[in-house]
Amino acid sequence: MNADAELLNFIHQNSQMGVETIGQLLTISEDESFKIHLEEELKEYRQIHEKARELLNQHGLEEKDISAMEKIMAYLAIDMKTFVDKSPSHMAEMLILGGTRGIIDCLKRIRQYKGEAKEDIISLMNHLLKVEEDHLERLKKMV
Repeated sequence: MNADAELLNFIHQNSQMGVETIGQLLTISEDESFKIHLEEELKEYRQIHEKARELLNQHGLEEKDISAMEKIMAYLAIDMKTFVDKSPSHMAEMLILGGTRGIIDCLKRIRQYKGEAKEDIISLMNHLLKVEEDHLERLKKMV
């Protein structure tokens, strides 16, 4: 697989996981102000996911979704972690941990594919990184 395909599919899968997990947390959360925050995050992940899909199609690359097993594992992990504590603080902590891993993965891939991947793809990756960092900053205020 070439650099463009690998990077775009990383963005595609990362944003898809964001859509899936935030969507699930929206159904669990009972706090209206936290739900508003989650809806804002969900909107951003959906936009990135759609842009990644557009670029994959535009560049004639195959779209690779996250696997069913990854979806199930994420769903079960969220379900277990929120079974006892459904507080916004606890959910923010969960998102911070996942977002931190996402930031690290973004940084690694930006360095790995700089100079190899097309500029529009690197630009979308940098946008994803910025969104992840912004979410982290907002979430830190909720813990």
